[in-house]
Amino acid sequence: MTGKTVALFAACYNDTVWPGTPISTVKVLERLGCRVVFPRKQTCCGQIFTNTGYAAEAIPLVRGFVETFASFDYVVAPSGSCVGAVREQHHQLAERSGDSGLIREVEAVVPRVYDISEFLVDVLGVTDVGAYFPHRVTYHPTCHSLRVAHVGDKPLQLLRGVRGITIVDLPNATECCGFGGTFSVKNPDMSISMASDKARHVRETGAEVLVAGDNMCLMNIGGVLKRQRAGVRIMHLAEILASTEEDPA
Repeated sequence: MTGKTVALFAACYNDTVWPGTPISTVKVLERLGCRVVFPRKQTCCGQIFTNTGYAAEAIPLVRGFVETFASFDYVVAPSGSCVGAVREQHHQLAERSGDSGLIREVEAVVPRVYDISEFLVDVLGVTDVGAYFPHRVTYHPTCHSLRVAHVGDKPLQLLRGVRGITIVDLPNATECCGFGGTFSVKNPDMSISMASDKARHVRETGAEVLVAGDNMCLMNIGGVLKRQRAGVRIMHLAEILASTEEDPA
């Protein structure tokens, strides 16, 4: 990583609701020798607009994204959902704009955008980031990280490299949690039913902590778990990787 700079794409919902997640991402990257910067001009990736049918309104956000991150070697985000949206939607939106310059800029920037798990495993080549987390956890692979960003089992590779951890398989892990952005607003009964199924499977594992790579999905499942007084914490993958609780051994 000598001479390379990593730009943190915090994702707007993390920046406003879960700032601990991007902070943890910075801690992990700096621990591994990366120089991390936070471009202050960054905003939303545009996924919220695009997914609800407001493609034209999303195009200025695509322009803002490429202008903000064009000068960096790598762009790293603690959000499989937002990374997936950048990869899946930005080129489509640029083509829709009819602006050949924007298309070229998107094609240049998008290949440098990584989910934190991909960057650690594929770019830095590490699965042991020096974390210690002596707790029983289960992992939920979020729909966008799995099916759009295609991070595969990289989050699990990183979790297995954490000292002291006990990982328990989550039954029906690849089933959706029911959040789906505005899906949970437009179809609340169905969303709650799906989240309740997911929460039931989490309880079956006996895990202390539910971990995922997207905080919005954790919020949806965690809300059900909290109402059920299940005693299960929710944590983003980056927060566990940043943990260095003292090893009594």
